[in-house]
Amino acid sequence: MRTLPLAEARHLPVWRRPTTLLFLMAAGMPVAFATWSALLNNFVIEVAGFDGSDIGWLHTGREIPGFLAIGVIALLMFIREQVLGLMALLLLGVATAITAWFPSLGGILTITMLSSIGFHYYETVNQSLQLQWIDRARAPQMLGWLLAAGSAATLAAYVLIVLTWDALELSYNTVYLASGGVTALIAVACFLLFPQFEAPNPQVKKFILRRRYWLYYALQFMAGARRQIFVVFAGFMMVERFGFDVHQVTALFLINLIANIVIAPLLGRAVAIWGEQRTLIFEYAGLICVFLAYGGVYWFGWGVLLASALYVIDHIFFGLALALKTYFQKIADPGDIAPTAAVAFTINHITAVFLPALLGYLWLTSPAAVFLLAAGMAATSLGLALLIPRHPVPGHETRLSRLLPAPAE
Repeated sequence: MRTLPLAEARHLPVWRRPTTLLFLMAAGMPVAFATWSALLNNFVIEVAGFDGSDIGWLHTGREIPGFLAIGVIALLMFIREQVLGLMALLLLGVATAITAWFPSLGGILTITMLSSIGFHYYETVNQSLQLQWIDRARAPQMLGWLLAAGSAATLAAYVLIVLTWDALELSYNTVYLASGGVTALIAVACFLLFPQFEAPNPQVKKFILRRRYWLYYALQFMAGARRQIFVVFAGFMMVERFGFDVHQVTALFLINLIANIVIAPLLGRAVAIWGEQRTLIFEYAGLICVFLAYGGVYWFGWGVLLASALYVIDHIFFGLALALKTYFQKIADPGDIAPTAAVAFTINHITAVFLPALLGYLWLTSPAAVFLLAAGMAATSLGLALLIPRHPVPGHETRLSRLLPAPAE
């Protein structure tokens, strides 16, 4: 496979350009991952008899590869970023395809670990490639369109599940095989059809942890902790408390996806107009309200319609996290993007290794307390977001930068 400088890629047919590859990857990943997520709560409850503690341990195991995403730096010494990303996407597809073959706690944990390695290593590399290949001026809008593309691909998968699950009496095995197989085929096609694109700035292939990125690291840490509560327990609540079955959970996801397809490009435009600070402040303030309202479902006995609406609103707010990517793109040295993406992914997953398991036990006692804790995390993120400058650049990464001596690096 030949190597092609990024500047020369504009001479290629549109279907072989870097942006097309990014869109294919953005569409390919969620076909497997989102289908796995949509069926997961029903699969583990109906087939394996999981309770809140078991689901907590499952997500703890799933997040360990995210914590070890820093290993991407070592792999990049031997494997090109683009190749590594497609290999990880292939692993995600294959592992998803065989998920239903092992319907026990140990089997599900093992297969989930393999698919998680694929997912987290793919996401680490994909974020790096996006920030390297997309021009800064176009980044917010393009990231919004990529998010919309992923939602559109997921929507197609979910529509098929809703329409065929009961009508064709599908099994978990059939759906997992189909969705994982599609993702694996997309990965192979991308490897065969596209040249290896060479970004203009060589990436540092070693571990780096720069003091001037401290605010980005802190925001990633809080985002990881907060997101775990939504990913693990918001969907679990819909099944456990309200008795949602597969097609009801999938229908809720469909609403999420339609909203994302319409709104995600607007979110990118909002970041371009408002800037990263105002966008993130809006996101975190909204999430505080959403998580407190989740708690109200248990404190005040609020019903299924409100809980479903909160789930959709929550998902939309998380889409604004693309502002965190563009914030880093603006303050980073061009050669730092790949290693810092790996470091940031590890930081994002520090709490993910133990938080789901611990909160699984808290869930057994007080589900509302879990969501109250999430609201506190969102409030902490809001405080940190206030430190982002209106126009972040290298040397002015935070509002404190000009008050402190520049670190020697």
